[in-house]
Amino acid sequence: MSRLKLKFPYQEQAIPQVDIAILLIGLILLMAVIFQYRQITEEINYWTNRVDRLEKQQQQKAVPRTRSSSRVREFSQEIRKEIGQANGVLDQINLPWDVLFDAVEHASTKDIALLSLQPNVANRVLRINGEAKDMAKLLDFVEALEQEDIFQNVHLINYKIKQDNPNKPIIFLLSAAWIVIS
Repeated sequence: MSRLKLKFPYQEQAIPQVDIAILLIGLILLMAVIFQYRQITEEINYWTNRVDRLEKQQQQKAVPRTRSSSRVREFSQEIRKEIGQANGVLDQINLPWDVLFDAVEHASTKDIALLSLQPNVANRVLRINGEAKDMAKLLDFVEALEQEDIFQNVHLINYKIKQDNPNKPIIFLLSAAWIVIS
Protein backbone atom coordinates (compact mmCIF):
# COMPACT_ATOMS: atom_id res chain seq x y z
CA MET A 1 0.00 0.00 0.00
CA SER A 2 1.25 3.32 -0.92
CA ARG A 3 1.20 6.35 1.25
CA LEU A 4 -1.28 9.19 0.57
CA LYS A 5 -0.06 12.73 0.71
CA LEU A 6 -2.83 15.28 1.32
CA LYS A 7 -2.25 18.99 0.90
CA PHE A 8 -4.96 21.19 2.34
CA PRO A 9 -5.83 23.77 1.03
CA TYR A 10 -4.60 23.36 -2.42
CA GLN A 11 -2.70 26.24 -3.76
CA GLU A 12 -5.04 26.49 -6.72
CA GLN A 13 -8.15 26.86 -4.51
CA ALA A 14 -6.87 29.46 -2.04
CA ILE A 15 -8.25 33.00 -2.42
CA PRO A 16 -6.50 35.10 0.22
CA GLN A 17 -8.35 38.32 -0.72
CA VAL A 18 -11.75 36.85 0.25
CA ASP A 19 -10.35 35.52 3.53
CA ILE A 20 -8.90 38.91 4.45
CA ALA A 21 -12.13 40.70 3.47
CA ILE A 22 -14.27 38.44 5.68
CA LEU A 23 -11.84 38.93 8.55
CA LEU A 24 -12.00 42.73 8.17
CA ILE A 25 -15.82 42.72 8.04
CA GLY A 26 -15.88 40.61 11.22
CA LEU A 27 -13.54 43.04 12.98
CA ILE A 28 -15.62 46.04 11.91
CA LEU A 29 -18.80 44.38 13.21
CA LEU A 30 -17.05 43.53 16.48
CA MET A 31 -15.97 47.17 16.95
CA ALA A 32 -19.53 48.40 16.19
CA VAL A 33 -21.01 46.02 18.78
CA ILE A 34 -18.46 47.10 21.40
CA PHE A 35 -19.22 50.78 20.67
CA GLN A 36 -22.98 50.23 20.97
CA TYR A 37 -22.49 48.26 24.19
CA ARG A 38 -20.55 51.15 25.74
CA GLN A 39 -23.24 53.66 24.75
CA ILE A 40 -26.02 51.53 26.25
CA THR A 41 -24.14 50.98 29.52
CA GLU A 42 -23.49 54.74 29.81
CA GLU A 43 -27.18 55.45 29.25
CA ILE A 44 -28.18 52.85 31.85
CA ASN A 45 -25.79 54.40 34.36
CA TYR A 46 -27.20 57.87 33.64
CA TRP A 47 -30.81 56.78 34.23
CA THR A 48 -29.91 54.75 37.31
CA ASN A 49 -28.19 57.77 38.86
CA ARG A 50 -31.14 59.98 37.97
CA VAL A 51 -33.63 57.59 39.57
CA ASP A 52 -31.49 57.44 42.70
CA ARG A 53 -31.40 61.25 42.91
CA LEU A 54 -35.17 61.51 42.46
CA GLU A 55 -35.79 58.89 45.14
CA LYS A 56 -33.57 60.82 47.55
CA GLN A 57 -35.49 64.01 46.78
CA GLN A 58 -38.81 62.24 47.40
CA GLN A 59 -37.55 60.89 50.72
CA GLN A 60 -36.48 64.37 51.78
CA LYS A 61 -39.90 65.77 50.87
CA ALA A 62 -41.65 62.95 52.74
CA VAL A 63 -40.26 64.09 56.09
CA PRO A 64 -43.33 65.04 58.11
CA ARG A 65 -43.64 68.63 59.15
CA THR A 66 -45.58 69.91 62.11
CA ARG A 67 -48.75 71.67 61.11
CA SER A 68 -50.93 74.02 63.00
CA SER A 69 -54.29 72.74 64.16
CA SER A 70 -56.16 75.23 61.92
CA ARG A 71 -54.54 73.75 58.82
CA VAL A 72 -55.42 70.27 60.00
CA ARG A 73 -59.04 71.38 60.34
CA GLU A 74 -58.96 72.87 56.82
CA PHE A 75 -57.59 69.63 55.41
CA SER A 76 -60.14 67.56 57.31
CA GLN A 77 -62.97 69.73 55.95
CA GLU A 78 -61.61 69.35 52.43
CA ILE A 79 -61.32 65.62 52.92
CA ARG A 80 -64.92 65.47 54.18
CA LYS A 81 -66.09 67.32 51.07
CA GLU A 82 -64.15 64.94 48.83
CA ILE A 83 -65.57 61.94 50.70
CA GLY A 84 -69.06 63.35 50.23
CA GLN A 85 -68.44 63.78 46.50
CA ALA A 86 -67.03 60.26 46.25
CA ASN A 87 -70.10 58.88 48.03
CA GLY A 88 -72.30 60.74 45.55
CA VAL A 89 -70.45 59.14 42.67
CA LEU A 90 -70.80 55.72 44.30
CA ASP A 91 -74.54 56.30 44.73
CA GLN A 92 -74.76 57.12 41.01
CA ILE A 93 -72.85 53.96 40.14
CA ASN A 94 -74.93 51.81 42.48
CA LEU A 95 -78.25 52.85 40.96
CA PRO A 96 -80.49 49.91 40.10
CA TRP A 97 -79.90 50.61 36.40
CA ASP A 98 -80.98 47.19 35.16
CA VAL A 99 -84.29 47.32 36.98
CA LEU A 100 -84.97 50.93 35.94
CA PHE A 101 -84.15 50.28 32.28
CA ASP A 102 -86.17 47.07 32.21
CA ALA A 103 -89.20 48.83 33.69
CA VAL A 104 -89.00 51.76 31.27
CA GLU A 105 -88.47 49.45 28.29
CA HIS A 106 -91.39 47.29 29.36
CA ALA A 107 -93.68 50.31 29.61
CA SER A 108 -92.61 51.97 26.36
CA THR A 109 -94.05 51.15 22.97
CA LYS A 110 -93.02 51.88 19.40
CA ASP A 111 -95.03 55.12 19.57
CA ILE A 112 -92.83 56.49 22.38
CA ALA A 113 -89.27 57.67 21.68
CA LEU A 114 -87.18 58.13 24.81
CA LEU A 115 -84.62 60.93 24.54
CA SER A 116 -83.04 60.94 28.01
CA LEU A 117 -83.22 59.46 31.49
CA GLN A 118 -81.95 61.70 34.29
CA PRO A 119 -81.75 60.09 37.74
CA ASN A 120 -81.67 62.15 40.92
CA VAL A 121 -80.12 59.84 43.49
CA ALA A 122 -80.84 62.02 46.51
CA ASN A 123 -84.59 62.16 45.86
CA ARG A 124 -84.81 58.81 44.01
CA VAL A 125 -86.58 60.51 41.13
CA LEU A 126 -86.14 59.65 37.47
CA ARG A 127 -86.85 62.37 34.90
CA ILE A 128 -87.74 61.02 31.48
CA ASN A 129 -87.61 63.15 28.34
CA GLY A 130 -89.18 61.80 25.21
CA GLU A 131 -91.45 62.17 22.25
CA ALA A 132 -94.87 60.57 21.76
CA LYS A 133 -96.90 60.05 18.61
CA ASP A 134 -100.03 61.51 20.17
CA MET A 135 -101.57 62.37 23.56
CA ALA A 136 -103.34 59.01 23.96
CA LYS A 137 -100.06 57.10 23.52
CA LEU A 138 -98.36 59.44 26.01
CA LEU A 139 -101.05 58.90 28.64
CA ASP A 140 -100.86 55.12 28.06
CA PHE A 141 -97.11 55.31 28.66
CA VAL A 142 -97.59 57.27 31.92
CA GLU A 143 -100.14 54.70 33.08
CA ALA A 144 -97.86 51.79 32.13
CA LEU A 145 -95.00 53.33 34.12
CA GLU A 146 -97.31 53.73 37.10
CA GLN A 147 -98.15 50.01 36.86
CA GLU A 148 -94.46 49.03 37.15
CA ASP A 149 -93.49 47.81 40.63
CA ILE A 150 -90.38 49.96 40.88
CA PHE A 151 -92.10 53.30 40.07
CA GLN A 152 -94.56 55.35 42.04
CA ASN A 153 -95.84 58.91 41.70
CA VAL A 154 -95.40 59.07 37.94
CA HIS A 155 -96.36 62.56 36.78
CA LEU A 156 -96.42 64.34 33.46
CA ILE A 157 -94.54 67.54 34.25
CA ASN A 158 -94.53 69.22 30.86
CA TYR A 159 -95.50 68.58 27.26
CA LYS A 160 -95.46 70.51 24.03
CA ILE A 161 -96.94 69.70 20.64
CA LYS A 162 -94.52 70.27 17.76
CA GLN A 163 -96.60 72.37 15.36
CA ASP A 164 -93.88 72.60 12.71
CA ASN A 165 -93.85 68.81 12.21
CA PRO A 166 -96.67 67.42 10.01
CA ASN A 167 -97.17 64.45 12.38
CA LYS A 168 -97.47 66.85 15.36
CA PRO A 169 -95.57 64.70 17.88
CA ILE A 170 -95.62 65.57 21.56
CA ILE A 171 -92.40 66.33 23.42
CA PHE A 172 -92.81 65.45 27.09
CA LEU A 173 -91.10 65.44 30.46
CA LEU A 174 -92.10 62.88 33.09
CA SER A 175 -91.11 62.48 36.69
CA ALA A 176 -91.20 59.08 38.40
CA ALA A 177 -90.04 58.18 41.90
CA TRP A 178 -88.45 54.77 42.23
CA ILE A 179 -88.62 52.58 45.27
CA VAL A 180 -86.00 50.18 46.51
CA ILE A 181 -87.10 46.61 45.99
CA SER A 182 -85.28 44.18 48.26
